[in-house]
This record gives sequence, structure tokens and C-alpha cells, in this order.
Amino acid sequence: MVSRSPYWFARRLAHGAAVAAGYGALGLSLLITFEVIARKLFNFSLQGVDEIGGYVLAIGVSFSFAYALLHRAHTRVDVLMSRLPGPIQAPLNAAAMLLLAGFSLFMLWRAVATLHETLEFGSLASTPLQTPLWIPQSLWILGLGVFAVLTTLLAVHALGQLATGRLGALNRDYGPRSARDELDEARQDYAGDTTHTVQGEPST
Repeated sequence: MVSRSPYWFARRLAHGAAVAAGYGALGLSLLITFEVIARKLFNFSLQGVDEIGGYVLAIGVSFSFAYALLHRAHTRVDVLMSRLPGPIQAPLNAAAMLLLAGFSLFMLWRAVATLHETLEFGSLASTPLQTPLWIPQSLWILGLGVFAVLTTLLAVHALGQLATGRLGALNRDYGPRSARDELDEARQDYAGDTTHTVQGEPST
């Protein structure tokens, strides 16, 4: 998202979280496949796959928030924004990042409070697995924590760009993705695929 940023470690953290979410989804798909085959052929069930699926979904989503932010993949209504001049768009984009950072910190705060209550009462899931809820909640908070750290850092970066008058860079880094941006990304992906294909072909 930000082309030249001192927060490279935050970007790496977000990418690592997204990879972890992907492996979680892969593991869940394998588990569901085994469950379906076992039920069909052997009349056997592991019990609780749907519960595990809910945990993986919640944790995977929280782990993916930061990655989506880096790629400006979160939905923004830009019908009016795209028609405004750049100097007006810049403070609005900075405000959007600041509000997102505040919201992510609020989510993290409430999630930590929920975990605190779970630990205090020793809560278990009311399911056959009786999962100690602090386990999925801790992983869920970890994903929200990565998201909160990244949004805070990027909000500071956006405010710095606004304060120093780098409005074009601010709009480019934090503005909504346009159709041109998506087209350019598709072209880059196509060019990369073409390059790999040509390099893989034997020379004549």
C-alpha cells in the first residue's frame, strides 16, 4: 500500500498473518474432506468440525484484515470522493485512516475484555468438544492486534504526509482503489505471468 515506508516490518507481519490464515483455511478444508469421506464410507464422524470451522473462520478473518488493508481491498464508497480535487481528497483519506485506526483499537480493546472474562470464569464452549474459549479467543486477538498495530502506524504515516504537504503521495497510498489501479495491477500480473512463461521456454 505505502510504496516507501519505514514500517516494512509491519507489512511483513501482515503478510505473515495472511499466510497463516491461508494455511488455516487449507487445514480446515482437509479436515472437512476427511469428515465427509468418513461419514459417507465408514459412518464415522469426528464431532465438532463445524465448531472448529467457526473458530478458523473468525481467526482467519482477523488475520486477514491487515493484509487487505495493505492492498486497499477494504470496501470504500468513493462515488463522491473520486470527483473531488486532490487537495480536498487528502485530508479525507487521512481522516479515513485515522478513524480506521481508532476502530481497530476499539475492537482490540473489547476483544481483550472478552478474553479477560473468559479467563475469569473459565468458560468452555457449550459443544461436544467443550473447547476452552481462551484458546480461539487468544488467536483471534492476535489477528486483531496485528491489524491494530498496522492501522495505527499507517495512520501516523498518513498524517505525516498531510502535515508535510505530500498530498499526491497520500492520495496514492491511502485513497480508494480506482478502476485504473485495478487494471494496472491486472496488467502487471499478466506481464509477470508472461515473463515467467517466456523464461521457461527453451531458446531456439
